[in-house]
Amino acid sequence: MAKQQPAFRPTLRWLLRRPACFLGFGFGSGLAPFAPGTFGTLPALPIAALLIALGIEGWLLALLCLPLFAAGIWICNQTEAALGVHDYGGIVWDEIVAMLLVLAFTPQSWPWWLAAFAAFRFFDAVKPPPIRWFDQRVSGGFGVMLDDIIAALMSLLVIRAAVWLLH
Repeated sequence: MAKQQPAFRPTLRWLLRRPACFLGFGFGSGLAPFAPGTFGTLPALPIAALLIALGIEGWLLALLCLPLFAAGIWICNQTEAALGVHDYGGIVWDEIVAMLLVLAFTPQSWPWWLAAFAAFRFFDAVKPPPIRWFDQRVSGGFGVMLDDIIAALMSLLVIRAAVWLLH
């Protein structure tokens, strides 16, 4: 099923006039002309690196994802309303929060982070069960956020299994 398109093409100028939409579009990364979900996941990497450098890692980083998830419901609702489209591909706050959750429990090295990124993008793009079920049935900002958190949890299962097997 093809995703709906807004009646206009969002621009950086449009985002900068709407702070919730600026966040919803991942600080502008969701404006990428192709694969906005992939580009929209990228800001999570330097954000996680900064938070980890500040000592916010593991369970503390995972706990930080709770208010970011809650804020994301509002952010995604506001962005959907401004666009007039449900779960538009450029809305990527959900990818950022979900990727932060994955990185909270991924070993802190670039090979592992790359593996975590690939696993998350796979689950988010392919949407195997149960992700697809939730994606199709839960709407609004909560639905936008929920399917990515489920993709994050599935990614974590894969990464933790790989860590266990390889260490």
